[in-house]
Amino acid sequence: MATLNELREKIEGLEKEKSSLVKEVQELKREAEGKAVALECEVAVLREEADTLKRMLSTF
Repeated sequence: MATLNELREKIEGLEKEKSSLVKEVQELKREAEGKAVALECEVAVLREEADTLKRMLSTF
């Protein structure tokens, strides 16, 4: 059976780890959102390029 001091230390350690993990998850979410926006832009450009090429090919 753990002593009260050991339990307190364990809880404090877990709280610190939780705080660290919450910050890490928030940073990863921001990074993922940035990448999603960048990919949306790339896809839009590629769609436009594909449409332009289709129109160009249909005129020949």
